[in-house]
Amino acid sequence: MAKTSKPVPPSNGSVSRPPTAFEYGYDKSFRFLTFFAGLLIVVLLAYIFWKIGGQAAPAMRQYGLSFLTTVEWNPNTNEFGILAEIWGTLYSSFLALIFGGGLGIAVAIFLTQGFLNARLAWVFRLIVEMLAAIPSVVFGLWGIYVLIPAIRPMASWLHDTLPFIPFFSTNLAGPGMFPAMIVLSIMILPTVAAISQDAFKAIPMKIQEAAYGMGTTKWEAIRKVIIPTASGGIFASLVLGFGRALGETMALAMLIGNSQQVSLSLFSPATTLASLLASTFPEAGANQIGPLMYAAVALLVITMAVNIIGTIIMSYTSRQTVT
Repeated sequence: MAKTSKPVPPSNGSVSRPPTAFEYGYDKSFRFLTFFAGLLIVVLLAYIFWKIGGQAAPAMRQYGLSFLTTVEWNPNTNEFGILAEIWGTLYSSFLALIFGGGLGIAVAIFLTQGFLNARLAWVFRLIVEMLAAIPSVVFGLWGIYVLIPAIRPMASWLHDTLPFIPFFSTNLAGPGMFPAMIVLSIMILPTVAAISQDAFKAIPMKIQEAAYGMGTTKWEAIRKVIIPTASGGIFASLVLGFGRALGETMALAMLIGNSQQVSLSLFSPATTLASLLASTFPEAGANQIGPLMYAAVALLVITMAVNIIGTIIMSYTSRQTVT
């Protein structure tokens, strides 16, 4: 019979050794710091709510929920309402998410699924990421001097040809919803594209090879295997892009027209909560501070609600994918 060798005790460099006192203390300190950082974020968010809500409280008591359901904003008569701003914020962000989000996902597929060689894909990826570095005011100036003159003939033709369609019921004479939506789509594109690329790259190569091994074409594999597998990351990119669109200020303040109205027309001027705050605060009188803070609370609540709902949906879809 062969002799059984005696077990060799682990050396000092073995991974099976117990942690030293220094490693144990380092791990405990790291856990404490991460817990403290997370707690600090919660405290900071609560402080922001408390500070802004405290200044908005008098306006909340005075105007109540009617502040959210009326359109008039007239400091001379102390009539304030932000329904037009809420509509403009959600409408412009939703339109931008449709166009910018769809384009961002398409760009991510184009750059990660072998349509380009590695060097050319790197160049295109760099160009897309550089869009995020362009200041918002530059986008606004580009929209005023380049985009609006370029789309005005098309807007006039659509209005003259299809005036009975609500989306074209107004003629584009200057700043409006459509140029603001286009610029906002370009601004959220880098966020959606970058996170979607990470989601596609995280898919194991074996999954793609299995799809091709079953006889699928490239587009079938992308549509039926790759996109569903990366759906959690794609949805996260859309949620972050939507949150980015909700809070955009300068470009929309320059391009959307700042008009107190609720309209479906893509060519009519509108307004948003962020542009209201940016354009009104510098010259606001004492009677406007409270309503403006009330509007800031509304914007903060909308943004947080969108992110919380998006996170819940993303967690649910992730569990469904795993099961």
